Amino acid sequence: MKTRLYIELTYLLLLGATFGAVMVLGIFVAPVIFNSDTLLSVALLDNYNEGVLMAEIFHRFTYWVYLMTIAVVLFEVYEYKQARRNKVAMTSAFIAVSTMLLFSAVYTPKILALQEEGVEATMSDAFASLHTASELDFKILAVALAVLFFQRIVLLRTIKK
Repeated sequence: MKTRLYIELTYLLLLGATFGAVMVLGIFVAPVIFNSDTLLSVALLDNYNEGVLMAEIFHRFTYWVYLMTIAVVLFEVYEYKQARRNKVAMTSAFIAVSTMLLFSAVYTPKILALQEEGVEATMSDAFASLHTASELDFKILAVALAVLFFQRIVLLRTIKK
């Protein structure tokens, strides 16, 4: 019973850290990177190079996201097999895994590939659509992680001693 509690607490810590990272990247890092000209006395970077920096940050974050995808799948499948099923947790876990995979395996690689083609590629309608979709994916991921985190806290409190 104690082992299960420690596993669940570790899982909650990982979910919370991932939610925090998503929020920090979206609320703090991106606005600072893309508004560097207003923060510095001299504009050092153009919008393209700011995007290159942000893409590298997201690229590095994908390693964590892949790790979390594995953690969520393993934990939630284990809970399911133990007949500890919860519709809210399972649904939010499915959405979190889906959006994490979209972010890591689809959006980030495609954005990096377009950036390698140069400034012109990043000014296209295709890039704009891709970027908008990736932003929406990131917002959905944040909500799914928050719901999963809070649902797992509720379920943790119901563990029989």
